[in-house]
Amino acid sequence: MDIKTIHEGLVEIKTPEFHKISSKAPVFYNPAMELNRDLSILAIKTFEQELEQEISICDAFGGSGIRGVRYAREIDNVSNVVISDINPLAIQCAKENIEINNLDNVKVYREDANILLRKCRGKFDVVDIDPFGTPSPFIESAGISLKAGGMICATATDTSALCGTYKEPCIRKYSAKPLKTEYCHEIGIRILAGFIARTLSKYKKCIEMKFAHSSEHYMRIYATISKGAKITDESLKNIGYILHCDNCLNRAVVKGFAPLTPAKCPVCSKNFKIAGPLWCGNILDSTFIDGMIKNMETTKINQEKKACKLLKMTQIESKAPPTHYDLHEASKNLKISAPRLDDVLDSLEERGFFASRTHFKPTGIKTDAPVTVLKEIITALHIKD
Repeated sequence: MDIKTIHEGLVEIKTPEFHKISSKAPVFYNPAMELNRDLSILAIKTFEQELEQEISICDAFGGSGIRGVRYAREIDNVSNVVISDINPLAIQCAKENIEINNLDNVKVYREDANILLRKCRGKFDVVDIDPFGTPSPFIESAGISLKAGGMICATATDTSALCGTYKEPCIRKYSAKPLKTEYCHEIGIRILAGFIARTLSKYKKCIEMKFAHSSEHYMRIYATISKGAKITDESLKNIGYILHCDNCLNRAVVKGFAPLTPAKCPVCSKNFKIAGPLWCGNILDSTFIDGMIKNMETTKINQEKKACKLLKMTQIESKAPPTHYDLHEASKNLKISAPRLDDVLDSLEERGFFASRTHFKPTGIKTDAPVTVLKEIITALHIKD
């Protein structure tokens, strides 16, 4: 078996080299997730600074150990890191990488993620769930293992389900109906956040979303956890549904577990499609993102340009309402060519509406303007050109 050496952040690791990255490989290094790990370092650093105390971290799907090793090496005030994996080759690899990086605050366990997390009730300040596929079977155990005030970090790579390409798996795994729209990746993140909120609520725990993004083949969420019946009840008011009209692209957000929703679109009278239940509240915290951006100044990350661009864009997005429009889709709906995106954004702001780009899509527009106003602007700019 060939062994390759990887340098990422401040660490060096060795890992077996497989020709294809898949769930069948016992342990592997995925270079496509480097941005994910870089952003995780920045997010947990920011969280630790807000907490102002030593933190304990669990990397429940250790693999080569690179994530847990980087946490121990690159984040200040980490008392201990627990790396877990069910595969013996992964355990061996993680132990070797801990030795290579001269770390004495990292422990490795060969254990099923759910069993380990349930054994460690209330032990961790940060739990990172980064499985191959859906994180849904592990969210409840992660919530049990977290201290009040802790942070859950969760990755989902089953984007075909969360984005509505395959509806039944999404309903089965997340108890929510997805919707294939131009903003399906945002819907997917909101479904994941809603699932986490509903799952933890049975333990009188609630989430406060800090940061979330959709990049390449995965979605990623960072949320802090608070405990208490009253604040959990209040937090659950952020659960609701998104109504979408395929005909005119109108959409509406309706909060509540079983709210009264209009069957027909008020703009064109066609039937609404419904996505949810999902998280209708904020998915981005501008103050937290400010902290992540500031931490970039003192953090060595290889994907600095990508991380900086993403963070600055999400910082602006944090002020936007749910959902977004795709300029090309809206222009296609009007049967005209698309004007310049910047011109549309400028026109929306001139009319007093919020308008920004979105990290979800290069041609996406975040705005609180009704679809009718957006279409008026696109039409006017088309005629002008």
